[in-house]
Amino acid sequence: MNTPFKNLDDLKLSFNHIKVWYTSGMGFFTDAYDLLIIGFILDIFTANKLPGFDLATASGKALEGLLASSSFITAILGQLVFGFLGDKIGRKTVYGTEASLMTAGAFLSALSPSLIWLIIFRMIMGLGIGGDYPISATIMSEYANTKDRGKLIALVFANQGIGSLAAVAVGAISAFSLPPDIAWRVMAGVGAIPAATVIYLRRKVPETPRYSALVKGDLKEAEKSASFLGTKIDTSNKVVEKKIGLGEFFAKYGLLLVGTAGTWFMLDMAYYGTGVYSGPIVTSILGKPSSIGLEIVEAGIPYMVGFFGYFTAVALMDKLGRKWIQAQGFVVMAAIYGIVSLVMLTSGVKVTGFIIPVDLAFGLYALSFFFIDFGPNTTTFVIPAEVYPTSYRTTGDGISAAMGKVGAVISTYLFPSLEASIGLKGILEMLAVLSIIGAILTIAFIREPKLKSLEEVSQEPLVEEKSNVQQ
Repeated sequence: MNTPFKNLDDLKLSFNHIKVWYTSGMGFFTDAYDLLIIGFILDIFTANKLPGFDLATASGKALEGLLASSSFITAILGQLVFGFLGDKIGRKTVYGTEASLMTAGAFLSALSPSLIWLIIFRMIMGLGIGGDYPISATIMSEYANTKDRGKLIALVFANQGIGSLAAVAVGAISAFSLPPDIAWRVMAGVGAIPAATVIYLRRKVPETPRYSALVKGDLKEAEKSASFLGTKIDTSNKVVEKKIGLGEFFAKYGLLLVGTAGTWFMLDMAYYGTGVYSGPIVTSILGKPSSIGLEIVEAGIPYMVGFFGYFTAVALMDKLGRKWIQAQGFVVMAAIYGIVSLVMLTSGVKVTGFIIPVDLAFGLYALSFFFIDFGPNTTTFVIPAEVYPTSYRTTGDGISAAMGKVGAVISTYLFPSLEASIGLKGILEMLAVLSIIGAILTIAFIREPKLKSLEEVSQEPLVEEKSNVQQ
């Protein structure tokens, strides 16, 4: 069946697509900045007995894992709630709310009087970060042209790479130049800036053409949305999505959901565990540096390597395809985790050295971040925004992203106790197994969206109505 979106699908990449990218992408700058900066803040709290933030106390030790994972816990709720609302009342209706929550949470975190309040404010920020996943990904997906859709959605997510580098820079400069009790507050507060810049822009983005036409049945609104990109949609016949219940959705897309949610879960177990605790991991490999500032720089090196992975994925997303990039990323991650654990010498759970030069071991470990980003960290974000029908697109995306954050919560909360019980070697062996499972799930359950329209790849149930443009 012909759809009204051929002009939109065939449109050449334009400045208007870039505007949508910037508007959608700043939330992921904040997401990555938050991921890395909390690790640096924990480093400061560990090295300095700050009043109200002393992790050496019994209460501080109990709260450390919760502080590391607090924003991820509420991100799960944000992904599910905003995913549901995005399909129920529209992407446009809720867009901007999540950026406001991120801004408020980050700003208030910098003013926290104690660990408990810092956890509460980071939970507010996490709610916004979670909500950003399904809404921004879907808006970019539904506005994109077919030829460049993969790279445009990946570019939204690649703001994580920029956010990571910003976190390293802000963290290192703050640690080198400011007293510890001020440095961590600056680190936390800077995260409010990028999200704040797009609140107004998000409120001005029109509802997407596909949601307007296929779900609301409003071709006039769809025409207005298409004009935002400087094109038109075909209004000669009215096509809408056939309504299906939640049970029918799970029956038809359940195995696909296992693929998108399961692979995201496996990925985030590795990415957030090694990310939040990058400092302790790098210190285990390279030894304790002479200052917190230097520790932050060293902990940021894997992210600097990973930065190039994001943009390699962007460049090749519509050439190699999402499924191939995701599978090879998981396989190489498993190989690197396995090799680094094999060359590691331990005494009990403590790393004592390597059977290869330590710099080479560290280089191998850092290389895993390249293949995380030129692999499942990017593709698990891209694929769910393409493979579900319009009326369940943000719901399917939100469920998938929420399962990822469940993995993030588990790994960040358990990492300190796992490091104490099985050590870094055991953790890397565990991550190698999880990466292999991720590759198997990718091959078995993921559908390739490359160069297909959203209606084609999602197998969207469409029906043609006799009436034309809605009056």
